Amino acid sequence: MRFERRRVYFSGRVQGVGFRFTCQTVARGFGVAGYVRNLPDGRVELVTEGDPAELDRFVSAIHREMKSYIKDVATESETPGAHRLTGFSIRH
Repeated sequence: MRFERRRVYFSGRVQGVGFRFTCQTVARGFGVAGYVRNLPDGRVELVTEGDPAELDRFVSAIHREMKSYIKDVATESETPGAHRLTGFSIRH
């Protein structure tokens, strides 16, 4: 199985609307690990690891749930580090 890490940046009206909580809730239905956090510039950063197809489905599900708040999505693929992420959390 291939394994990938992605950083996904959501912009728009994505802070103060339950975006991070929604990401955490949606993550429970997917085989992914990672975290979500607010950034000082008003964006939300999602860092997630898993099978690339599962990551696609996870990010699509977030987009469906929160599409009225999202203006733009930027994604960066990364090589996972030596220590894989476990669970899914909201970081502050």
